[in-house]
Amino acid sequence: MEVSILGNPDYGELHVRLDPGEMLRTEGGAMSRMTPGLAMRSRVMGGFLSALGRKFLAGESFFVAEYGGPAGGELALSPALPGTVISERIDGGSLWLTAGSFLACTPGIALRTRFGGVRALFSGEGAFLMRAEGKGDLWFNAYGGVMQREIDGEIRVDTGHVVAWDPSLAYTIRGMGGLKSTLFSGEGLTMEFRGRGRLWLQSRNLPATAGWLSPFCIG
Repeated sequence: MEVSILGNPDYGELHVRLDPGEMLRTEGGAMSRMTPGLAMRSRVMGGFLSALGRKFLAGESFFVAEYGGPAGGELALSPALPGTVISERIDGGSLWLTAGSFLACTPGIALRTRFGGVRALFSGEGAFLMRAEGKGDLWFNAYGGVMQREIDGEIRVDTGHVVAWDPSLAYTIRGMGGLKSTLFSGEGLTMEFRGRGRLWLQSRNLPATAGWLSPFCIG
């Protein structure tokens, strides 16, 4: 398998050349172009309940698309949002992803969903989180540019800017001060991370962009 990422950081796109017999699993609807020799089939990844959670609770597709073929071929994947595509190798460990950030993985990676807590319902990132675990390659995407931070201690981040993090980091979702500050400051809820590990942050915030656009969408 040969992989390249083009267009980062503004319009990242994943290009994959599959050898005969190799497979790649992708977020449904991410394919932008492919060679005729490849075949695609839809499958439920991680069981029915896990797939149901990804669809209705984590913002991902119910099915993942699986590409491959006896002759191999080329495939290009484009995320729904403009921004950066990130590649990460998982070797028996795991990585937490926020809703909508999964793009693709090799067959050795499994996706699970987990309830992020009651406050996550109002965080703008969805009530559920995704955990990618196993052994293989994972690709995920962000809205805008990406900053990877090495955390050793504590950091507080607006929920709309969080993309992924190592499971060694513990987190809590909390407001910016009291109830009045949380509701009327414009900042909303934050994620407070503690421990040592990597944290991926995106430079743009989709809920903030949607809020900025909404006055112009009124007919």
